[in-house]
Amino acid sequence: MTWDQGLVTFFGIFLIVWIVWFFWFKPGLGSFAMKKGKFQEISILVQGGYTPDTVIVKKGSPVRLNFLRQETSTCSDTVVFPDFNKSAHLPEGETVAVEFIPDKIGQFEFTCQMGMLRGRLIVEEP
Repeated sequence: MTWDQGLVTFFGIFLIVWIVWFFWFKPGLGSFAMKKGKFQEISILVQGGYTPDTVIVKKGSPVRLNFLRQETSTCSDTVVFPDFNKSAHLPEGETVAVEFIPDKIGQFEFTCQMGMLRGRLIVEEP
């Protein structure tokens, strides 16, 4: 192998590792849902992903996640919370509230219907 082939191979492997880390293992800084009335509430922008993509809530207290979808991709028109048996259709330009009571502690994924957009719900002790 020549030096230029080695260089291309090195950068190719580096790029593959970076892509895998960025899309599947990148640690997200959590955003705490704020208490508003009886709900823990936060707004989530849907545009090429979820912003914030990590939401921290307390167990046993009702949660309201307000999703605002600002893109036309059909992938992002549904959000799914498989561990809480919840999903919602997200029309473009409208805010849709997803409400539930987290009854278990841990980290739970929420995704688009195809699993390409990913977010994380962290449920902590009250």
